[in-house]
Amino acid sequence: MHTPMKSPLFAVPSNAISALDSRATAVLRELVEVYVATGEPVGSRTLSRRLPLNLSPASIRNVMADLEEAGLLYAPHTSAGRLPTQQGLRLFVDGILEFGDLGEEERAEISARCAAHGRSLQETLAEAGQMLSGLAGAAGLVVAPKGDASLRHIEFVPLGPGRALVVLVQGDGRVENRVIEVPAGLPPSSLVQAGNYLNARLAGRTLDETRSSVTEDIAANRTALDALTHQVIEAGLATWAGGGSGSLILRGQARLLENLENLSRVQDIQALFERLEAQETTLKLLELAQRGTGVQIFIGAESGLFSTAGLSVVVAPFRNAQEKIVGAIGVIGPSRINYGRVIPVVDYTARVIGRLLG
Repeated sequence: MHTPMKSPLFAVPSNAISALDSRATAVLRELVEVYVATGEPVGSRTLSRRLPLNLSPASIRNVMADLEEAGLLYAPHTSAGRLPTQQGLRLFVDGILEFGDLGEEERAEISARCAAHGRSLQETLAEAGQMLSGLAGAAGLVVAPKGDASLRHIEFVPLGPGRALVVLVQGDGRVENRVIEVPAGLPPSSLVQAGNYLNARLAGRTLDETRSSVTEDIAANRTALDALTHQVIEAGLATWAGGGSGSLILRGQARLLENLENLSRVQDIQALFERLEAQETTLKLLELAQRGTGVQIFIGAESGLFSTAGLSVVVAPFRNAQEKIVGAIGVIGPSRINYGRVIPVVDYTARVIGRLLG
């Protein structure tokens, strides 16, 4: 049995909600829920059939007119129906939305999808992002933790012509694998030499510290390694590009391009993709997740990731064993995503990831 509960997110000024009487609240709630389900403008006749209130279409039209005057609804020029404005969606999410807790089966499924058995942390986080994308019908995103743990061992394993596997063992026991390109015809001895060189210099250093030290040695020509081995080392270290905010994993980006009405919207999404590739965007997402204790919701331009309406970000932080926020997980999707469904899923997934890190 799911227990309905109000969204705990963002304190909404009491006068913003109290200004709506029970009829206006009921009409706004039903209109937004129909809009979330269909994406289409909602008319008074549709609402009169769905609302438990004994209201005629004419009475509902009067209420909708009041909501429009308050800036909570607007009328597309091609339809007699109404759509919620960004302010209307904000009010719905903050003060009206109710959502149920996840059932035991749903929790078990999420936990199983995020299980780390036999997978690297990066693969586990990517799977979590893919899962959220499918559940939300949006793009799943994960800000993966920065690799600042000390290193224990690194090894290069040949995979075939031009490819090798880099195995990185961190001090806490986590193992991560990456496939890199290596020069064609590279002798196995160069891979062994590269691994020996790096392992002799790890000494409990973090990946960034190791990269910095090795880069200095190579630049100062203080190594006795040949050019091919240098290439292997640089390729191996570059695979874990180290920014202070970690790395961004995106899954299901194509879902943002579905059902777009015009070219300008496509261009908006493409511009968003370009921005998401930038390191400062990863920092911004982590900053957004840290603004509160749980799930955070940003509608339209509120996130600062995009300047146009029509998109929302739902994101939650996850913590390591020391209760430090080290990453974030969530979705970017159309503003009509099913908030009541997405919020508890994002919240629970973030807690599952936190337990894995702990």
